[in-house]
Amino acid sequence: MRALSVAATGMDAQQTNLEVIANNIANINTTGYKRARAEFSDLLYQSERAQGVPNRANQAIVPEGANIGLGVQTSAVRNIHTQGELTHTENDLDVAIVGRGWYQIQTPDGQTLYSRAGAFNKNAQGQLVTIDGYAVVPNITFPADVSETQITRTGQVMVRVGKSADFTEIGQLTTANFVNEAGLQPLGDNLFAQTAASGEPIVAAPEDPGFGYLKQGYLESSNVDAVREITDLISAQRAYEMNSKVITTADEMATIVSKNLK
Repeated sequence: MRALSVAATGMDAQQTNLEVIANNIANINTTGYKRARAEFSDLLYQSERAQGVPNRANQAIVPEGANIGLGVQTSAVRNIHTQGELTHTENDLDVAIVGRGWYQIQTPDGQTLYSRAGAFNKNAQGQLVTIDGYAVVPNITFPADVSETQITRTGQVMVRVGKSADFTEIGQLTTANFVNEAGLQPLGDNLFAQTAASGEPIVAAPEDPGFGYLKQGYLESSNVDAVREITDLISAQRAYEMNSKVITTADEMATIVSKNLK
C-alpha cells in the first residue's frame, strides 16, 4: 500500500524537524546563534487519471484529474537571520552588531569566514582575535600598555596608552553584508562561509547605509524563542504520531484484505 511509504516519509520529515528544533533549543544561550527552521516540499505525484484531456475520443475534456501524492521531503533547513537581544557584559572587547552585518574572521589557513559573535580578545602579540584565537579582519594590534579601549558605533578602535590624556586610533573595524544571508553555510563555532548562493561579501564601515552599527560592552544573544520552540516541538510530535497512526491503520487494512483473500 502506498500509504505505508507515504506515512514513512512523513515520519522521516518530522524526525528532521525535531532534530532542527533540538539544535535550536541546545543553542539557546549561544552568542550570535541564528535559529533554524526545516522547510518541506511534496514529492512526485502518481497520476491515476489525467486532467485537461478528453475522457474518450471526441468527448468532453476531463476537468479534474486524480493525482496521488507520494509523500514529503526536506527541501531546506533555513537559518533565520533576525536580530537577537543584546546582553550587557561590561567587557571592553565585547562588541555587538545592531542591524545587518557580519564580522570577518580569518582562519589559520587564510580563509575568510563570517560571524555575528563579537566576543573578542587579544592574543600574545596584541592582535584582536575571537575566543578561538582566529584573527579579526582587518588586523588590529593593541599596544602593550593600553589602559582603556573605546570602540565607536562606526567601528573606530581607540585606546588610551598608559596615563595619556588622549585616545589614539589604532584601527577600523569593518563589517560585511550579503545579498542572500540564508545562503551562507553554517560551519559551527559561530562561523559561516560564503557560498555561490549567498553572493559576494559587500564590505563597509559599520553604520554606512544598509549596515548596522556596533555597540561596545554588549553581545548579541541567540534569537531562539523558547516558547516558539516548545510550540513547534509539540506540533512536530503530533505530526509524527499522526503519521505513525497512518502506518498502523494501513497495516490493519492490509491484514483484513489478506484474510479475506484466503
